[in-house]
Amino acid sequence: MMEFEPTHPWDYGLSQRAMSNNHPDSNERPLSVLRAMLDALDRDVLQLLSRRMAVVAEIAAHKRNHGVRIRDLTRERAILADRKDRAAQLGLPPSVIESIWRLLMLASRDHQASLRAEVPLNVEPKTIAILGGLGGMGRLLHRMFADLGHTVLVSDLGTPLSAEEAARNADVVIVSVPIRETEAVIRAVGPHIRPDGLLMDVTSIKQMPLEVMLASTEASVVGTHPMFGPGVHTFQGQRVVVCRGRGDAWWEWLTQTLRARGFTVSEASAEHHDRMMSVVQVLNHYQTQVLGLALSRLGIPLEDSLAFTSPAYLLETYVAARHFAQSPALYGAIEMMNPSTGEVTQAFQDSAREIAEILAQRDQPRFDAVFDEVRAFFGEFTEEAQEQSSFLIDRLIELTAGRSIET
Repeated sequence: MMEFEPTHPWDYGLSQRAMSNNHPDSNERPLSVLRAMLDALDRDVLQLLSRRMAVVAEIAAHKRNHGVRIRDLTRERAILADRKDRAAQLGLPPSVIESIWRLLMLASRDHQASLRAEVPLNVEPKTIAILGGLGGMGRLLHRMFADLGHTVLVSDLGTPLSAEEAARNADVVIVSVPIRETEAVIRAVGPHIRPDGLLMDVTSIKQMPLEVMLASTEASVVGTHPMFGPGVHTFQGQRVVVCRGRGDAWWEWLTQTLRARGFTVSEASAEHHDRMMSVVQVLNHYQTQVLGLALSRLGIPLEDSLAFTSPAYLLETYVAARHFAQSPALYGAIEMMNPSTGEVTQAFQDSAREIAEILAQRDQPRFDAVFDEVRAFFGEFTEEAQEQSSFLIDRLIELTAGRSIET
């Protein structure tokens, strides 16, 4: 079969004259016809993607039968290099094709995980009780464990199944309720959990829940913190922090289960977790809240500022708007109940005052010194940050090109 050789980049049948001539060509096809052709081609592409995913399902079955890991980085790098080379030969932009294929491979890995490719054949299905199973995170956990072949019991406000009944009839009990209610729920269900079972939570702080779980039950205990919200589109690469409590066998089962579904698992002590969350969550949320509050009180309409937006400002406003669209009860508890909140908010305030003083005094040498200090802190991470942020900004521009701003 002869491969198509384009005579001009992106030339798929239209002559150069038809593309470049300012006057209508007598052979020019109507726009409606061209759009219909694109629609037909897109349907063909979707059919091919469906066939590709069917092959992925066969690969998943093979990997499970032979104990092969889902992700093969050597294979992925070879695929990307090959597709970029072929794209260049066809006059297609290699960087765009790379982005498309990275998404395809992500979808393929997620599909393989949902088909239990990394779940050993001899693993027995468990009965999982999710307390708070009708909430956003509860529903996500339900889908995750059901994908892996486990039976899931759901208990929540208004469900026929009470938390105590669910705990008595489950191998694994997961507490997925608001942080302020976590201690009371743990104390209520702890005595009902079988000694050979597992009790775990998914809250954003770990010292308090872990201590209460260990005191409330004789069962095995693990503290977990999914570092993502219920709106994620894929489990692949999402991070879950796990904190040991009691019981090595259940610990091994849980970490293997999480990795089998595509999660990245990080182990930490409860104390270290909470300290890190004071930066990753509290400090991060705090600066977003300060930005949002300042913007709302400056007296400048948001649309006026967006008419002059840079990509960086647009990204910041997206993050701030997304943040304030969430539940204040959730963020309030995360920030108010972390043991290190006072320390990180004080560091932010001190830094803000120092920068404000430098700007007010127009002190360029001190300004330069701050840049030097922070640049040294980021070190080698700076190169990665520049590369990845440039990629994100390019994708953001693609998504928002032509955004209409009324002024």
